[in-house]
Amino acid sequence: MPENEQEKIWHLLVVQDLQGQRTIPLKEATYSLGRDSRNAIVIRSRSVSRQHAILLRVTLPETDQYAFRIVDGSFKGKQSTNGLFINGTKCFSHDLQHGDLIEFGNNQVKAKYYALSNLCDQNFSESYVVEHLSDLLSESGNSINPFETLIVKDDSLERASEVALARLASFPELIPNPIIEMDLEGTITYLNPAATFKFPDLKKSGKHHPFIAELVTTVKNQKENSFIREVEVDKAVFEQSVHYLPESDLIRTFVIREITEQKQAEAELHQRDRLLQAVAEAANYLLVEMNYEIAIEKALAVLGEAAQADRVYLFENNPHPVTGEMAINLRFEWICERVESCRRNWQNQPYNNSGLSHWYAAFSKGEFIGGLTRELSVAEQKLLMRDGIQSLLLVPLRLEEKFWGCLGLVDCSQERYWSKHEESTLLTLAANISAARQRQQVEEMIRYQALHDLLTGLPNRLLFNEQLSKTLPNVTRRKESLAVMFLDLDRFKTINDSLGHTLGDLLLQSVAQRLNDSLRAGDTVARWGGDEFIILLPQITSVEEVTQVAKRILQALEKAFLIEGNELYISASLGIALLNEHSPDAETLIQHADVALYHAKDKGRNNYQFYTTSISSKAPEVLTIEKSLRHALEREEFVVYYQPQINIHTGKITGMEALLRWQHPEMGLVAPNIFIPLAEESGLIVPIGEWVLRTACMQNKAWQNAGLPPLTVAVNLSLKQFREPKLVQTVAQILEQTELEPRFLELEITETVAIEDLNFTKKVLQELEQMGVHLSIDDFGTGYSSLSRLQLLPLHNLKIDRSFIRELTTDVKVAHIVKAIVTLGRNLGLRLTAEGVEKEEELEFLKSINCEDVQGFLFYKPLSAQKATEILENTIANSHKCSSEQG
Repeated sequence: MPENEQEKIWHLLVVQDLQGQRTIPLKEATYSLGRDSRNAIVIRSRSVSRQHAILLRVTLPETDQYAFRIVDGSFKGKQSTNGLFINGTKCFSHDLQHGDLIEFGNNQVKAKYYALSNLCDQNFSESYVVEHLSDLLSESGNSINPFETLIVKDDSLERASEVALARLASFPELIPNPIIEMDLEGTITYLNPAATFKFPDLKKSGKHHPFIAELVTTVKNQKENSFIREVEVDKAVFEQSVHYLPESDLIRTFVIREITEQKQAEAELHQRDRLLQAVAEAANYLLVEMNYEIAIEKALAVLGEAAQADRVYLFENNPHPVTGEMAINLRFEWICERVESCRRNWQNQPYNNSGLSHWYAAFSKGEFIGGLTRELSVAEQKLLMRDGIQSLLLVPLRLEEKFWGCLGLVDCSQERYWSKHEESTLLTLAANISAARQRQQVEEMIRYQALHDLLTGLPNRLLFNEQLSKTLPNVTRRKESLAVMFLDLDRFKTINDSLGHTLGDLLLQSVAQRLNDSLRAGDTVARWGGDEFIILLPQITSVEEVTQVAKRILQALEKAFLIEGNELYISASLGIALLNEHSPDAETLIQHADVALYHAKDKGRNNYQFYTTSISSKAPEVLTIEKSLRHALEREEFVVYYQPQINIHTGKITGMEALLRWQHPEMGLVAPNIFIPLAEESGLIVPIGEWVLRTACMQNKAWQNAGLPPLTVAVNLSLKQFREPKLVQTVAQILEQTELEPRFLELEITETVAIEDLNFTKKVLQELEQMGVHLSIDDFGTGYSSLSRLQLLPLHNLKIDRSFIRELTTDVKVAHIVKAIVTLGRNLGLRLTAEGVEKEEELEFLKSINCEDVQGFLFYKPLSAQKATEILENTIANSHKCSSEQG
C-alpha cells in the first residue's frame, strides 16, 4: 500500500456498555480493557473483570502496516472471569479483522473493531471519522478492509503476533513503574503501559512535561551516566532514576516511586523544628529583655520569619475613647519586606460596630479565629481585604482567665490553611507573652510601690531624690534657682498616740491632699517618712515666690481637719534651702533644709525658716545622739535581739534574724531608725555591723553546743559595710573564730544596696556563696529592682517587706503584688519569707499562696538572747513530749 494511503488508515473500537456507546481511536501500542478505572479503556459493567483483556498492536515484519491482537486477561497473565468471545467463539487471543464482534463474557457488553481506509483520497480528520463512522460504513459497505490481502493466517502475521506477545511479557511492559525512553533531542521514543496510564498527558506535553523538561541538558552536564532526581508533577513529587545509554544515544528513565507524603512529612518536620526554635528564642527575649516593648517586637519578628507569614499582629483590648465600648487596638505589628503596615486601620476598632462581635465571644471562651478570608462573613471580609489579607489565624491572649487581646498570623500573598504546628506555636507564644505582660505589670506595681508612699500616694524619698537629681542640671544650665522645703507636722505624735494609728493615717492623707493643693503646677511634694514631707520648687526667680508658697502651706494647714467626727487642728514647721553656692547639690540642699527645719522648731514651731550659714549644720538633738553613738560600742551599750522565723506549714522555727538595739544610759532604748542613719553617715556602721555579725555567730554556735536544733541566723549588712573591700575576708575570719559552719549564717542586703552596682554585688555574693553562706534580699519591694534583675544574683531567700504585709488584707492591689512576688520568686528557686505578720488573716493568705516562712508579732517579737534560748529549749521539750505520747 502506498505511504500516503497508509497515513489515512484508522483503527477504531466501538464499545457498547451499560452507559451507552462510544468510539475509541486506537493509536497506542498497548491498551488494557476492564471495569477498573485505571484501565486505558474502561468497560462499565459489573460482569466484566477488573482487567478483562489486552489490546496489543501487531506490526508486520518488514512493513509499516499493523493490526491489533486482543488477548484475554491482565498484563500479569491472569485470565478474565467470564471469558472473551470473538464473533461468538470463545478464545484466548485473536488477530482482529475489520468488523469483528467482541463480547466480554456475555452479550450485555460488546465492542466492534473497524479498520477504515479512505481509498478515495479524501482528507478526513480523526474527529470527523469518529463522528461520522456510521455514514462511512454505510457508504463503503461492510466489506471495506485495508488489510484485505494481509489479514490472513499466514506465517508473517503469526510471527508478528508472537513478537508482540513476547514484548508484552517483557519486563518494561509488565513492570508497574512508569518507564520513559527519549532520544537526545528530547523526543519520546517509548512509554510502557504504566507510564501511559499514570501520566496520560505525558506524550502530548512532550518536552514541556516535568519528567522531560531540562532532562537532556541535565544529562549532558552530569559526569555520571546514571543519577536520581526529584520531579514535581501537579503538586505530587516523584523520584526519577535517569540512565543515559551512550551507545544508542538513548535516555531511559524509571519513575521509582511517589514521595509526596515523604516530602510533606519532611517539610512538616522542618517547619515544626523551625517553629519550636522560634518559640524558644522568643521566650528567651520575653524573659531576659528588660524592656517589655522591645521584647515583644523581637518575639513577633522571630515568629513571623519562622512561620513565613506576611504580618504578625498583637491586638490589645481597650475602651473606645469616645463611646467607651470595648475596642480592638493594634498594639504591635511585624511585617515582612513585601507588605506595608496597616496599623492605622486597626486603631480603636469597636468589636460590635465593626462586625467582629463573634471574635470577642470566641476569644472570651478561649477559642481562636482562623481560615480563609473569603470563607468569613461579609463584614470580616471588608475589614480584612482592606489590608490585602487572604487568610489569618488569631488566638486569644489571656491573663487570669480573662482575655486582654489576641495574637495573630496573616498571609497576604496566598490563601493558606494554617497547620497544627503553627496553631500550637501561636498558642505557646501567646501564653509566654501573657506571662511577660503579667511580669511587667507586677514590676510596674512594685516599682510604683518602691517610688510612692502607699498611705498617701505621694512620691517617696527615692522618687523625690530622682526628680531632684534630674532637675538640678537643667536649672544650673539655665542659671536659675530652685528650693527644697522640709516640712514636719507639729505634735502629730500626740494625735497619733491618743486617737490611734488609723485616725493618724487618715490625717496624713488629708495633709498630703492640702499640700498638693497649695503648690504650683510643676512643684512636687513627697512623703519623707512618718509625719515628714519634702517639697521641690523647681523654678523660682525670687525668694518672694518661695515665701508665698510657704505661707500658703501653713495657712492651708491651719484649717480644722474633720475626720470621722473628730475636729483636729495641726500645724507644721518648714525648713527651706535655696540652690546657691552654699547649697550646690542635692545632698546638701536636703541636709540644709533639714537643718532649717530644726531651726523652725526651735523658733516655736508653726513657722518657716530659710537656711543660712549662721545656723548650725545639725540640730542639737542630732548632734547629741551622734556624739553618744561614737562611744556606744566601746561602752557596750549595744545589744542583739533575735526574732524567730517560722515555717508556715510546720509551725517550727527555721531561723533567727539578728536585730541591733541601742540601750542608752540616759535616753533609754533608742530606735534603730534614728541612730542607724547617723551610724551610716559617720561610718560607724562598719565596726558596729562587724560586732553584730560576730555576736550573732557566737550565739548560734552556743545554741548548737547546747544541743539545740541547728538553725540559720540572719544578719543585715548595711551599704557601707557591704562596700567594705575586706568584707568577704572579715566574714570568713569571724566564721573561723566562732567555729560556726557557713551554712548556718545568712547575710541580708536590701534590694537598694543590691542594685546600686549590680556587677560589684554579683562578684561579692558569688564569693560569699562559694564560701557556703546563705544570701538573702531584705525589704523586697521598697527599691528599684525587679525579679528579672535579681535573678542574676546567687540568692537563696527573698524577704517581702512589712509594708506590703500591713496592707495585705485591706488593699486588693497589694494582695496581687504579694501573690505575684511569691509566684515569681518560687519560679526563680528562691525561698520566700514574709516580714511583719501580725494578723491571722495575713497568715492564712500567705499560706494559700505557698509562702514558706513568716516573721512577725503574730508569733514572736524580737527576743533577748536568753529569752530566745528558752523558746528553743521549750521547742525541744514539746517535741519529745509529742513523741512519747505517740509511742
